[in-house]
Amino acid sequence: MERVMGLDIGDKTIGVAISDPMLITAQGLKTIKRESIKMDIEEICNLVKQYNVIKIVVGLPKNMNNTIGPQGEKVLKFVNKLKSRVDVEICFQDERLTTVAAERTLIEGNMSRKKRKDVIDMVAATYILQTYLDRR
Repeated sequence: MERVMGLDIGDKTIGVAISDPMLITAQGLKTIKRESIKMDIEEICNLVKQYNVIKIVVGLPKNMNNTIGPQGEKVLKFVNKLKSRVDVEICFQDERLTTVAAERTLIEGNMSRKKRKDVIDMVAATYILQTYLDRR
């Protein structure tokens, strides 16, 4: 059962989503609290093995004019390190406005601000992955 993983890489957390085995839907999996690049990548590698991931889709934050800013550069740097540790294809998905959409969904679900903070990146990763799956 092969799956695709979605990542929303932030400064403090990494949201993780996983596809169903038929590659139709994305489900939020977890939020990794960032500790160090080495430990963060190790945790992702463990999830890749555990879920038999064949591809990783990473949200790439772009500016509204389609350029890559400082946060996008951080994501590219992280992905370059990740590529040396995992033997799966890694591609990028434009993530403009995914966090906004995720937050709106959580607010509409009457989730408290504290709980939203804990799951926002996982929900954003789910949006990133679902967008990729729908485009296929």
